[in-house]
Amino acid sequence: MRKVKSRDTSLEKRFRSALFKRGLRFRKRSALPGNPDVVFPKERIVVFIDSCFWHGCPQHLRMPKSNRDYWEKKIAKNRRRDEEVNAYYISSEWTALRLWEHDLKENFEKCVASTERMVRAFREGKTKKER
Repeated sequence: MRKVKSRDTSLEKRFRSALFKRGLRFRKRSALPGNPDVVFPKERIVVFIDSCFWHGCPQHLRMPKSNRDYWEKKIAKNRRRDEEVNAYYISSEWTALRLWEHDLKENFEKCVASTERMVRAFREGKTKKER
């Protein structure tokens, strides 16, 4: 398992590159809870790119046949942790956006565009409030 890449996957790099090309600036590898893949600190938005396997996608998770009990417990623990992280951000008045690996693979531009809309909408709303 230590050979499994946990950050800076090709999909994460591609997603961040697309956001950067659209003029969005962000932080990566933040020490915030859950280790978000992309952070917009001023907007209080975090983005997680969740692997279908490790985060237990209801559509695509295929449990390994060997050592099944271990994997069921492991994936269940990961799901619980994701719920706890989401609850943390809600209580802290942050927006947590979770994107499934399969959504990015199937609808990459749509995922990037929706993230951009969310960030820009927040920025416009904040600007109007400050006036």
